[in-house]
This record gives sequence, structure tokens and C-alpha cells, in this order.
Amino acid sequence: MSVISAPHRIVFANEKGGTGKSTTAVHVAIALAYQGAKVAAIDLDPRQRTLHRYLENRAETAARRDIDLPSASFAVFEGEMTEDLDDMAARVGKDMDFLIYDTPGRDDPFARHAATGADTLVTPLNDSFVDFDLIGQVDAETFKVRRLSFYAELIWEARKKRALATIQDKRREMDWVVVRNRTQHVEARNMRRLDQALTELSKRVGFRIASGLSERVIYRELFPSGLTLLDKGHLGELGTSHLVARQELRALIASLGLPMPAPREPQLTLAAEG
Repeated sequence: MSVISAPHRIVFANEKGGTGKSTTAVHVAIALAYQGAKVAAIDLDPRQRTLHRYLENRAETAARRDIDLPSASFAVFEGEMTEDLDDMAARVGKDMDFLIYDTPGRDDPFARHAATGADTLVTPLNDSFVDFDLIGQVDAETFKVRRLSFYAELIWEARKKRALATIQDKRREMDWVVVRNRTQHVEARNMRRLDQALTELSKRVGFRIASGLSERVIYRELFPSGLTLLDKGHLGELGTSHLVARQELRALIASLGLPMPAPREPQLTLAAEG
């Protein structure tokens, strides 16, 4: 493994809400911190602040229980221009291995700006054609992909520009990963149709497909404490469903294929940026 010379930017983006985006972003951030990476996170949704509140809760739990919890530094973006976001990213991401962006579940210019500059773009989708419509439209009879969505075209163009500039600026090409969440609720025939449509579109656009997180109450229960499924010593006795969820999470982290820094001590809780 090689040492990362600049923050690797991981952007969790989906213009639809309710896909598990923030939950996935937090768990990935904590997983990286547990592996000794220095992680910073920017919440691009100043109204909901889900990622910020989760990490804030985590810091409060660590202080209240007087325990060390690997975490990430975090900030909320409330600027008015993309240049403001770039300035915050440079400041928050200084000396970090990873810079994570959690974007709002709606069309947002700052989310698009972050997405087009991602090293790893993670798009969580619930396994339904309602969510699939974000990246492509299918024929109502055959379920064949008819056209790309505006969002997919945006990312496709960004990846082409990035590929041309890769040699000059020595950055990696963008890795786009579509993460399928909540697959357990999908009827078998519909799942086959989704499989075919996603596979077809992935070949046309160039994204990878990864299995994500099932719908589990445990994620909602952990939010007030800021704990994650990775905090084994602080969760008490876990049931079978929790253990299965943890395995799902570990499999997702592995499938992202993120470039890890040289081993170091886990990153402990850091305060929010003022």
C-alpha cells in the first residue's frame, strides 16, 4: 500500500432522498478512521445536517462516556459560491488522507460540483426503478435502457474530462460506484429486471455496482449516540441481524477499493470546524 499524498475525495451523491446516503457516508468515514486513516467530512446539506449531526453525536458520546472513538473532523458548508466550497475543502482536507462529502438528496449545484471532482463517487440507490430513473430511463415494456438521465450524462462528461487531465495533474480517474441498498425488499422478477438494466447501463457509462446496506432498524437506533456497527466494544450484545449488517458493511468497504495510507494509529474523535 502506498501513502496518499493528497486527500482522496469520496463523494456520496444522489439527487433522491431516502437512499441511505448519509448512513453509508458516516459508516465509511468511521471504517477508514478505524484503519488509521485521517478523515475529514463536509456536509453539503445545511438544512438536514445528517452527517454533521451524526458525527456531533459521536463526539458527545465519546466525551460523556470518556472513551476514545475513531472519527472524522467535520464541517457544514453554508457558502454561496463553488469557490467557497473549494476553499473549505482545501482548509478541512489539509493533511488528511480522505475528504468525504455528503450531499443533499435533491438537485443542488454544490453537490454537482463536488460530484464532478470526486476521486470516488458513490451513488446509493434503493433497488427500485424509481431510484434507477436517476441514472437512466427504461422502456416500459422491455425494461431495456432507453437513455441516460441528465445526472448520468453529467458524470459521464466529468469522467471524460478527468481522464484527459489525469496524466497532467497525476490524479486518479474517477471511480463511480453505484451501491444497491435495501435489496431484501425487492420481488424476484423485479430484481432480475433491475440487475439487467444496471448491468447494461454500467457497461455504457462505466460505473461499478456494489451491494450495500439492507434496511435495518439498527442504523436509525445508532444515530442519537453517533455509534456505528463497527464500535464493537461499545454496542453491548448484538443480535444475528446486527452481525449480518456488520458483514454487509465490511463487504461494502472492501468493494469500494479505496487507496489506504500507510498504517498508523486510529484517528480519534475530532471537533467540528467552527
